[in-house]
Amino acid sequence: MVQHGSALNFRDFVDELVRVGDAVMIDASVDAHLEAAAVARRVYESGGPAPVFNHVNGAAPGYRLMGAPAGMSALGSGYGRIAAHFGLPRASGARDIVEQLVAAMAAEPIEPAIVDTGPAKEHIMVGDEVDLERFGVPLLHRQDGGRYFGTYGMHIVRTPDGSWTSWSISRLMLRDKRSLVGPAMAQQHLGMIHRQWAALGKPTPWAFVLGAPPAAIAAAGMPLPDGINEDGYVGALTGRGVEVTRAQLHDLMVPANAEIVVEGYIDPVETDLEGPMGEYHGYQFEDSKPQPIFRVEAITHRDRPILPFCVAGMPPEENHTIWGTMIAASALDLLRRANFPVDFAWCSYEAATCWIVVSVDLDALRRQPVGEAELVRRIADILFTSHVGWLVPKVLLVANDIDITDINQLVWAMATRYRPGMGEYVFRDAPGIPLVPYLTAEDVRNQRGGKAITSLLQPEQLASGRTHGIAAQFTTSYPEGLQQKVIDRWTEYGFPENSSLANGT
Repeated sequence: MVQHGSALNFRDFVDELVRVGDAVMIDASVDAHLEAAAVARRVYESGGPAPVFNHVNGAAPGYRLMGAPAGMSALGSGYGRIAAHFGLPRASGARDIVEQLVAAMAAEPIEPAIVDTGPAKEHIMVGDEVDLERFGVPLLHRQDGGRYFGTYGMHIVRTPDGSWTSWSISRLMLRDKRSLVGPAMAQQHLGMIHRQWAALGKPTPWAFVLGAPPAAIAAAGMPLPDGINEDGYVGALTGRGVEVTRAQLHDLMVPANAEIVVEGYIDPVETDLEGPMGEYHGYQFEDSKPQPIFRVEAITHRDRPILPFCVAGMPPEENHTIWGTMIAASALDLLRRANFPVDFAWCSYEAATCWIVVSVDLDALRRQPVGEAELVRRIADILFTSHVGWLVPKVLLVANDIDITDINQLVWAMATRYRPGMGEYVFRDAPGIPLVPYLTAEDVRNQRGGKAITSLLQPEQLASGRTHGIAAQFTTSYPEGLQQKVIDRWTEYGFPENSSLANGT
């Protein structure tokens, strides 16, 4: 019996998106060399439906690609594709999604359900049969150093003592038909475990999953604490243990209904050049770097497999919509557990996962006023010592009279509440991810610097929890009765019936 639902079965996820018009099946032939990526890139920038390419020049017959699996949509709230990753209603907004993720962090983990086999093993290739080229691996940007097989997949590795199995995200570039190359940074869970095996002089047993259960691919990008198994969190998030089956070669458990599973080893010594690649921060640089080689010895996949891909670059794309959302949930959980006066946390998609915004609860400040420097010190101690703070270099503090998920309100708050020379606190020694584009060469070598907390809190908010001034807008500048009258008469005035304002939103 195959597990179903958009959160736990990627094929169901695709079918649901097609049914509601948020994905489109493309039967015209599309080239894997830049064309598929160009279509996906335009989808990100226009809010169009996710493209599923059924006929790919450069792929074996029946092998398919899907772009923009978690792009923002012009339909409804815009978060429909993201909500579908977790089995949530399409109308869910940012707060609905993040609160669901946080609630699952406090819930009892639900262990995966082990099954004998699944759709992921409908086709099996081992040894000389292995050929990564048959998938039509896309070239994503013309400046890239190679074609990228893994931009929306997850690594599965386990520590040598068997105590920790990690599901994690890190890109993989095609090297040849039987090998890949990509980063495994020491601060990443993938890199931590790889180094444990390398210290023993052994290759790291490894699997890589594409078309994983959507909730699993999201959890794999979440900065959960070291030693925590993502599979139990996925169970808590979805209410059911995710079905897994034994990998073809290793004693690793992989999602039973995945689209594609590749298996092999991470070489303990040998490296090759990887990149350059257009990246999540929106820039394309010319650097390529030596990275570990991932040797592929087996491939299993579903009938007519779908290889999902992300075209990293200017936001929003999956590095912002999924990774940023999971980071926001982790930050909110950390702050709440530390009794910080937080209302919400959000990685603004437009900021390319380079800042996280924390809204401070004004009621809490009213009950217990606090100085700005003390508030900043507290949040730095919580976030900049965590994996969340390692990933995101900037923190913005805003009172919760601002909806921090609305970029227009946030820009207004930055323009009218930031006090130049007074509201910014720099943390030069805080560790951070070396991919941040404005870091100096020395910062990158030291993997420190580029960290700051910027306060957009008014002095009155800190002292008494009260906002100086009232926002001049529809909801505050007119009596409630008149507001409702205007909403009720909206179409009578001559505005379109399908306008969001016609529904009072």
